[in-house]
Amino acid sequence: MFLNGADLLLDHVFDSVGFNMIEDAVFRQLVKARLSYPASKAATVEYLKNHFDEDLNLSKIYRYLDKLSDRQHEIVQDISVHHTRKILGGVVGVLFYDVTTLYFEADREDDLRKTGFSKEGRHHNPQIILGLLVSLGGYPLAYCIHEGNKYEGHTMLPVIKDFVSRYELEDFIVVADSGLMNNDNISDMESLGYKYIIGAKIKTESTGIREWIMSLPRHDGHMAEYDKGNGRRLLVSYSADRARKDEYNREKGVRRLEKAYRTGKLTKGNINKRGYNKFLTMEGDVKVSIDYGLLEKDARWDGLKGYLTNADLPVADIYAAYHNLWHVEKAFRISKSKIEIRPMFHFTKRRIQAHVCICFVALKVYKELERILKMENIDISVDKVLEMAKTVVTIQIRLPKSKQTVSKVMLMKRHQKIAFLFNENFWVTR
Repeated sequence: MFLNGADLLLDHVFDSVGFNMIEDAVFRQLVKARLSYPASKAATVEYLKNHFDEDLNLSKIYRYLDKLSDRQHEIVQDISVHHTRKILGGVVGVLFYDVTTLYFEADREDDLRKTGFSKEGRHHNPQIILGLLVSLGGYPLAYCIHEGNKYEGHTMLPVIKDFVSRYELEDFIVVADSGLMNNDNISDMESLGYKYIIGAKIKTESTGIREWIMSLPRHDGHMAEYDKGNGRRLLVSYSADRARKDEYNREKGVRRLEKAYRTGKLTKGNINKRGYNKFLTMEGDVKVSIDYGLLEKDARWDGLKGYLTNADLPVADIYAAYHNLWHVEKAFRISKSKIEIRPMFHFTKRRIQAHVCICFVALKVYKELERILKMENIDISVDKVLEMAKTVVTIQIRLPKSKQTVSKVMLMKRHQKIAFLFNENFWVTR
């Protein structure tokens, strides 16, 4: 008897995407383990032994990671892109790009693992920067790994240029957050003929544009457009919900500052409170105080959001495209909370690259299962489905006369909603 329901299900999804082209049993098991039992490699070995009687040991896995082909990155990316194109009707029209940081439980830096600005507040831990390119719907297309102290704005253009060239994209739009785009990036995108939609840094615009923004009516959902010349369009929207959120976040941040720095004994350089140190002023080198005048000026921008684009699209389409960036954010959340891509305990570049590659494939499998559930109108999360699948048992019986072994998947009443996922015929047509 095997408690292998999750394993059977993930095998089907793994194959339906096309990853069975990689004839590598260890790779398959490591990907499935990230989804059904995300843990350290040592814990993964125990999991595979206890549940599937897999003859793996920790040193074998580490040797495997060391020898994983350099081309594996390209292979899994090609498979993922081919499948994504298929489910999107043959066209990948929008490229969403963002980065995150992945920290290590270590004290020492090396050529790849560097301390830098951590999006998770782990500023003293060595880290790497992971860039992720996804399509509409959040399906992973490509990824890149960079040193932990690299400026994230320099990570975007190389991966997009390589992706566009490799897959011969012609009609597409790049969507990214304002933190990834400086003037050089924008100029390079335009010189390459790329269309883009990015978050605009409206507070740093010229005096004339800032005055124009301040003159706009504050009606919920109102959008205005400013022609910046050379094909660049600045769009500015106002949202009452965003205004309330901006006000709440600012007041919350200031309350923290008032509580933490009431004594005024720290310099501004010691302070890192999610950007709210912009409301502090220094007298000399040691006395810190809150400038409430800056609070009033900041409040004037509540509810306003800017978008810069060179795409000839209706304003509503620009707005909708940019706000689909949440697909990348969700992909990072899945990678960190479900697949547990971090913290990492690997110390060599090869093993780090192999680990990220395995997690990229696991993310694609996760998203495909999510898509299948949605297409079949099954209102259950991927996580819940995998938990249910873990209670599905396969029984093997050896027939006494023929000596044949017969396997039977035992589905109970509680498995009714996901029973179709264990039907071989369902996967034949996918």
